[in-house]
Amino acid sequence: MSKATKKHFIEKERILSIHTYEELAALHAIAKILAQPGDLRDQLELALQEMSSRLGMQRGMISLLDREKKEVWLDVALDINIDGLDVTYKPGEGITGKVAETGRPMAVANLGKETHFLDRTGARRHLNRAELSFLCVPIMYDASVVGVLSADKVAQQVENLDKELAMLSAVAELMAKAVHIRALEEENERLRKIVGSERAPSIDIIGHSKPMQEVFGMVAQVADSNTTILITGETGTGKELVARAIHMNSPRHGGPLVQVNCAAIPDTLIESELFGHERGAFTGALHQRRGRFEEANGGTIFLDEVGELSAAAQVKLLRVLQEKRFQPLGSSRVINVNVRIIAATNRNLEQDILAERFRADLFYRLNVFPIYLPALRERGSDIILLADHFILKYSKEMGKHVKKISTAAIEVFLSHKWPGNVRELENCIERAVLLCNTDTVDVQHLPPSLQVREKKVEKVEHSKLSSVVKAQERSLIIDTLEATGGNQTRAANILGTTKRIIQYKITKLGIDPRMFRKSNKTAQEHD
Repeated sequence: MSKATKKHFIEKERILSIHTYEELAALHAIAKILAQPGDLRDQLELALQEMSSRLGMQRGMISLLDREKKEVWLDVALDINIDGLDVTYKPGEGITGKVAETGRPMAVANLGKETHFLDRTGARRHLNRAELSFLCVPIMYDASVVGVLSADKVAQQVENLDKELAMLSAVAELMAKAVHIRALEEENERLRKIVGSERAPSIDIIGHSKPMQEVFGMVAQVADSNTTILITGETGTGKELVARAIHMNSPRHGGPLVQVNCAAIPDTLIESELFGHERGAFTGALHQRRGRFEEANGGTIFLDEVGELSAAAQVKLLRVLQEKRFQPLGSSRVINVNVRIIAATNRNLEQDILAERFRADLFYRLNVFPIYLPALRERGSDIILLADHFILKYSKEMGKHVKKISTAAIEVFLSHKWPGNVRELENCIERAVLLCNTDTVDVQHLPPSLQVREKKVEKVEHSKLSSVVKAQERSLIIDTLEATGGNQTRAANILGTTKRIIQYKITKLGIDPRMFRKSNKTAQEHD
């Protein structure tokens, strides 16, 4: 690339990055709207109104991305009646579908000549398309497309399509988080109808995210067999619920499901607890006792926290897994059992094997069919789905009328890492419902640790927006002062403001106007 070409591209990029005062005012107004509490759909509609009144971008539309189908569907529109309309675009279909699929903006200088423009809303049916330009940009959140923003503009008002796209992209950046949450709200509204109805009634697990659908698939695949299962995952992810789901969907559902917390049994009692004992087998054994394996005969035994077993207990468990029979403590009789074993742990047993804390032969006996339960932070919109479920549960238990979660609280939930997973979320909602005196859980009802995080997030986001606006404002004033030779009066006229305001801005932004003054007397006389 030659120096002249490189200079041309740098200059073009500089021009495109500069917004006029009216454009900055529009960005500020939209940011202010989206920062207020309230219904997200109403806020997005108000943002489209600002685009129309301040920027001349008419018939603004916001479409949301369906993450599973990869389709986009029209959610919010200005000056277009979409009541009763179901407007969707498949991947790559029309301009909106292409932008959603590629994540790249598109612009059409003359709609009358564009064959890919579908106009599914019929909003331009009675308009002269040759007089209109069409702008369409992706709405990106966390490096992924979450929606599409589009608008018309009178072609005669468009001087530079790239500059118009840059402006619309700036608006899309401001909308990104609101659109992301709006998409989650709409997705969960549809999922509420699915949960508890289309899902098998014997699986009491809530989740529609891809990781959880994979878990459901594995449960369905392994339930009918007698295969030994090892469930792994962090504490509080619901390993017990998965074990129960497997048992209830198996041919053994009529038999017992016996749960054993291996971490809660002392080493001295583990053999007696699992396999039972005869009267007088040890000091204090006043009566004969059946072990947990014998109680589970014909059903399922769930060994929770199996990674906490001592070395001696691991040997005894391995023998039962191999032989399917055992002798109660102090007895000569041999008991044969028909038991399915499901084990669970929050430890990394493979690392424990390397550290010689867990027997490799026992691990391979247990790990015939592994199931990994994802952490709550990996489950996306399931967080809000679960929160809604717990709100209904505890509202009913406490006799309250709490029905929903505020947008601000949803933002906190989605940004929190949930180290305690589903159990932590449930405790959080139980507390919130207890404190709530309205029908909506808000940020002030959440635990203090979550509220502190929300304040930090707000401060960072506000700081980021302020710095962007300040940088654009400073660049615009400097360029105007350069063009006027440092003449503040002329700069004020060009920018459509007063000299007093320009002087205030110059002082506030730390600009030295003397750097731009020319030696000619005209510039100095007017200043």
